[in-house]
Amino acid sequence: MARTVWDSSVGKKTVMAVSGVIMLLYLVAHVIGNLKIFFGPEEFNHYGHWLRTVGEPFMHYEWTLWLIRVVLVVAVVAHAVSAYQLSRRDIRARPSKYVHKKPRASYATRTMRWGGIILGLFIVWHILDLTTGTVHPGGFQEGHPYQNVVDTFSTWYGNVIYIVAMLALGLHIRHGFWSAAQTLGVGSRTRDRALKTVANVLALLLTAGFIAVPVGVMTGVVS
Repeated sequence: MARTVWDSSVGKKTVMAVSGVIMLLYLVAHVIGNLKIFFGPEEFNHYGHWLRTVGEPFMHYEWTLWLIRVVLVVAVVAHAVSAYQLSRRDIRARPSKYVHKKPRASYATRTMRWGGIILGLFIVWHILDLTTGTVHPGGFQEGHPYQNVVDTFSTWYGNVIYIVAMLALGLHIRHGFWSAAQTLGVGSRTRDRALKTVANVLALLLTAGFIAVPVGVMTGVVS
């Protein structure tokens, strides 16, 4: 049954929607945590330490964090694979161009695929920068996330990569939220307007919240 559901377009769209909701919930929690940086290094570093000890003593050190990471990896892979397969299926179903041009889609809709690729590359860079420290500028300090963030956004390329990715994220959420609502049966003619408003507001708040961190470093508010 699972294979039958996965092989269908509806099944793949459902996987995309559910995995997208999981990632969206993570992003909301992530941006709230990120904004703690404006309360100073002690507050932000304590938050970083708390992420590794949450659930103790029932959970061992970092077990909860690793559980979250595993769920996110599964969600990202499921989202990317289902998106790719749906895209290929759509291309095979329409090998030739339409005789009549389709109505012009929104900018967010037309850039969903490229936005997904940008975000995928960004996730890899972000992990190598602030989790493993592999590509981190300067000296990566384990257990000092505040200083690591300041180091990253003290470079022009760190700011460019992050801000471009967050703009792509905003467009992705704007279209993806409404799309997921339709797939999961939440949308309707009476709710469409409200759902689109929620999608726009959510995308704007998350984008602004994430970009506020590099802007804070660039302006000296965070130093």
